[in-house]
Amino acid sequence: MRFNNILRCTASAAVVGAVAFGFAGAAAAQEGPTTIDDIIVTAQKREQNLQDVPIVVTTLSQEALNGAGVRDIKDLQILTPGMTVTSTQSEASTTARIRGVGTVGDNPGLESSVGVVIDGVYRSRNGVGFGDLGELSRIEVLKGPQGTLFGKNTSAGVINIISEAPSFTPGFNAEATYGNFNAWGIAGSVTGPITDQIAGRLYVAKRERDGFYDVVTGAGPRQEKDDQNQDFWTARGQLLILPSDDVSIRLIADYSKRDEYCCVSTQIRTANTYGAILAVGGQQAAPAPGNGPLPFSRTAYANRSTGQTMEDMGFSAEANIDIPSWNATLTSISSWRNWEGVNGMDLDYTTADLLYRVDDGSYGFKLENLTQEFRLAGATEGLDWLVGAFFTKEDIGRADSYYYGAGYTPFLSLLISSQLAPAGFPVSPNDIGCFSAPGQTAPGLGACLMGGGAGATGPGFGVGEGVRDHYSQSTESFALFTNNTVHLTDRFDVTLGLRYTQDHKSLLAVQDNVGSNGAACGGTLANAAAIQGAFGPNIGPRLIGNICLPWANPLYDNRRLSEENTGGEFTGTVKAAYRFNDSVMAYGSYAHGYKSFGYNLDRVQNGVTPTASLYFPAETVDSYELGLKNTLFNRTVLLNLTYFNQKFEDFQLNTFLGTAFVVESIPELKSQGFDADFVWFTPVEGLSFTSGVTYTDTKYGNFTAADLTNPGNFPQLSLLPGARASFAPEWSATGSVAFDRSIGAGLKVGFNLSAKYSTEYNTGSDLLPYKMQDAFTLVNGRITLGSEDERWALDIWAQNLTDEEYKQVAINAPLQGSAFQSTVQPNGTFYDPARDTQTYNAFMGQPRTYGATLRVKY
Repeated sequence: MRFNNILRCTASAAVVGAVAFGFAGAAAAQEGPTTIDDIIVTAQKREQNLQDVPIVVTTLSQEALNGAGVRDIKDLQILTPGMTVTSTQSEASTTARIRGVGTVGDNPGLESSVGVVIDGVYRSRNGVGFGDLGELSRIEVLKGPQGTLFGKNTSAGVINIISEAPSFTPGFNAEATYGNFNAWGIAGSVTGPITDQIAGRLYVAKRERDGFYDVVTGAGPRQEKDDQNQDFWTARGQLLILPSDDVSIRLIADYSKRDEYCCVSTQIRTANTYGAILAVGGQQAAPAPGNGPLPFSRTAYANRSTGQTMEDMGFSAEANIDIPSWNATLTSISSWRNWEGVNGMDLDYTTADLLYRVDDGSYGFKLENLTQEFRLAGATEGLDWLVGAFFTKEDIGRADSYYYGAGYTPFLSLLISSQLAPAGFPVSPNDIGCFSAPGQTAPGLGACLMGGGAGATGPGFGVGEGVRDHYSQSTESFALFTNNTVHLTDRFDVTLGLRYTQDHKSLLAVQDNVGSNGAACGGTLANAAAIQGAFGPNIGPRLIGNICLPWANPLYDNRRLSEENTGGEFTGTVKAAYRFNDSVMAYGSYAHGYKSFGYNLDRVQNGVTPTASLYFPAETVDSYELGLKNTLFNRTVLLNLTYFNQKFEDFQLNTFLGTAFVVESIPELKSQGFDADFVWFTPVEGLSFTSGVTYTDTKYGNFTAADLTNPGNFPQLSLLPGARASFAPEWSATGSVAFDRSIGAGLKVGFNLSAKYSTEYNTGSDLLPYKMQDAFTLVNGRITLGSEDERWALDIWAQNLTDEEYKQVAINAPLQGSAFQSTVQPNGTFYDPARDTQTYNAFMGQPRTYGATLRVKY
């Protein structure tokens, strides 16, 4: 009966939630389980013991997450080997990667390789799922393609988040937190019966914190002296309705609002353009000797605001109807979600007034979607069966803008004239008008430049808004799926899963220049013959390209795009599992996954010509796994080993080339290695250990320019063929120890120590050497003192306990140098370290934070 099932599941969740058994971190348990049998997961859309599931699953209880200080998806990575989560220009640009595979989150036209599912509702972009996760029952991280049951865009894995449901037992929880960086937060929840058949739960939280960066603002007008602060509130209300013993309905409504400023980046190498930044009144970190790497710093430079607002809301309804005559359950999950984010940006990351975006709604994106899923699942003596259907309708609107500062024209003139200085031309801030002057000739151009641009008559770049683009993408997707496990014997199971997905996507875009923007480039294009006559066919086009960057190109003026595509894919899985005895199970699996095609919602050009289409093709993956699951020593020790081999085709790489984001389909990316997971519930009361190790060899296949959608992108991607992918450390390992026990006088103490080690990896999608992150270790710790009856507890905690200094993501600073050359270098790529003039910036990892949290419970 449904009511009894819910009570049983609630009890099970409470037991399972008492300890971290997710191979990556353990929390101070309250009533910890003593055997592996208590670990329950829903990775196959039905409750099963972890050791019976032929999938690599990291499952983490609420206590485990609290013990490691996890409040959002980014925090989760310390508990999961082989997983990284990063963010860049804003918290909306959040990317999760599993086994070195993920989709950069800066472009909403791309859906995620790692799916985020919250209470059965799929979030199509990782950043949309970023935020305070509230009260959790557990989180399951599924590695490898999961498309059969979780749908498209889960080609690398799934983060499955299950929140606490309403309870018919009255309860109240509250907490108050204070920490360094003036961090404070309050949160509370109440649950209990409303009637005999309806229970409710309400959770509300508010958190604030100063920023992690000190910001030098120069002449402004930015007022904020720090950045990457926190200021948000969230509320989540639920109803659990039990109209009969065979029917349950769960309704969830949530709302979150963030009003913050994020994100600046800091220089990690300052190179040749430093003098030009100073010349136009700007500041940035001074170069190191020989333009080498700079010491780690959290001092950033920005004269423009990075205001960030986000609003997220949604509603979902899950109905479960038991059909006793079929021994089956019909499940319906309906959802509506609306997310909107607006950002301001200082695009040059200096105090020079060059390029910026304003947080007035002209830059950001919004996403609205409806989903409906039906599943019918049942079991007979020899078969566990499931059939289902899924539909989603999604609408994305992206607004983009560029504003020119007063320093843009003189700065670009300095950059161009410095390129010509070896030929005897003076370096000047007045040269743009020489290139854009009406009716310019080759001799006249040379004379104008030799005179430092004095008297130049051509237009420059007007101060203020220069670009206002808008993109509207609509998606309709429909899928049918089935997943069935045949029990051939009491030891041997075979699982067959199949899904067909069809996507229809349409794009309407208006790209428009504002005011006189485009005049400088337009004049320059009109003088192309004269420029090439003066400087030749190699240097001339490069000079034109410097002036005609995507935001300055008149060919985008009132440009309208309309595209439409339909595509589909069969995905599926075959798994075979053999249980040698009650303690050992071996399995092998094959899965085929699919990530939908899409559109690059940005200005993209080849040379100075806008590309005709923003379309990029679908991504697919074929994955093989061999695993051994061991439950040992009176079922108190878990030791799981898995070998995996995954090959992605048409891998969707979103990369920043210094002036624009482009999407390229890389022909092949292969990821292979192994996962090892260990859990030990020791004989010592309240003491447990967990650890996990992931080895990955994630590399691109060999390819040439002819294999790319736009061969002109190959120079900036020439380091990729045959190389290890970014964010793919060869080794990552997690380990934790948790202890919790009574000490008398009605008190108990606990502690948790969780750590993660990663070997070196590159943090840039173009794999430039300056973007390497050395091997590092993160440690989180927590000490708890509280009452035995759990009425109160005081936590003393620290995140990044050793204050490890590390980069999240490194980028090419816009307009500040060049890393790649225009011709092939002696090493066979377009990169020569000796000729690298690029300034590099990085978005840094969080520093050490510490504080205290007081919790009460009734």
